[in-house]
Amino acid sequence: MAYAKGRPTADRGGALAELRDAISTRAVLVMVGVLLLQLGFALSYMGAFHAPEPHRIPVVVVAPEAMEKDLVARLNALPGTPLHVSTAEDRIQARARLLDRRTDAALLVDAAGRTDTLLIASAGGTSAADAATKVMQAIERTQNREMAVRDIRPPAAGDSRGLSSFYLVLSWTIGGYLAASALNMAAGSKRPTLRRILVRLTAMVPYAFVSGIGGAIIVGPVLHCLPGAFWELVGIGTLVVFASGAVGVALQSLAGTVGLGLTILIFTILGNPSSGGVYPASLLPPFWRAIGQALPPGAGTTVVRNTVYFDGNATTGALWVLGAWAFGGIVAAVLSAGLRDRRRGPRPGTEAARAATTPA
Repeated sequence: MAYAKGRPTADRGGALAELRDAISTRAVLVMVGVLLLQLGFALSYMGAFHAPEPHRIPVVVVAPEAMEKDLVARLNALPGTPLHVSTAEDRIQARARLLDRRTDAALLVDAAGRTDTLLIASAGGTSAADAATKVMQAIERTQNREMAVRDIRPPAAGDSRGLSSFYLVLSWTIGGYLAASALNMAAGSKRPTLRRILVRLTAMVPYAFVSGIGGAIIVGPVLHCLPGAFWELVGIGTLVVFASGAVGVALQSLAGTVGLGLTILIFTILGNPSSGGVYPASLLPPFWRAIGQALPPGAGTTVVRNTVYFDGNATTGALWVLGAWAFGGIVAAVLSAGLRDRRRGPRPGTEAARAATTPA
């Protein structure tokens, strides 16, 4: 037996072989993928949240006609464009726009005195309400005026920072794609046939419904975070979970294990920080501001928040987004499995296979 540096070369070869067996090329690629997801997570969250700056926060102004035009022009011309100001005819119209979610704040100018009133609805997002308040207070001070702030729709007592909607949708989206991943792993991570895809998508329906009920119970009767609208939340939760699960099924059908990473990228790395749950779009950098409401976490957060606090106003577009993701997931999953089945040909032992091999 040959020796090298005091050790048998056979032992060295065995150790190297064992190391190669333990750390295969596939394992290295998986680790690289996980590292990229980890770095993407850090980049996305810190990129979105590290320096929130107000940008075109929607505000309506009610002021005397003589000063209205000049006031709106000055507010819209502020450095950095923190506000996007429009006018309302009166207090009633301004309040209606606030509750319809067409604005984040309403400034009521008192022409007879020196104290104006700012109406906010912090249930729609405390960060946006706080940002609008701070900007307006700074402006009022420069004009030697005072400002009273009235919150006409605060969050529920158990939802003090208005984040329950975001965390509820977060739990639903993660649950949806993890359920899809569990179905994939239970089958040995094999590329599924069309029949298996249909079974998985069908299985996601009751899972999504039970998830919707569970989430509605937790934020309602258990914690009183989002009281009321119980069955509406069940329906929203079912749609959010199914959309997440359908996309997970589709991506894992298309890309195997890599599909789970892509699902995490869409829903968690990109979707959560851009959703408007922690900071609204008006406080996010341009990239996250642009994608937020086009992804399920942002659409879901908007639907939950506006359903619970604002009588379902401004939810139609977000519901269409969720429906589109669910439908797209179904179509992509079915088409990918169907095309794969066609390439594979009929399975051995089936009538189609026997017919294909029987001489004419």
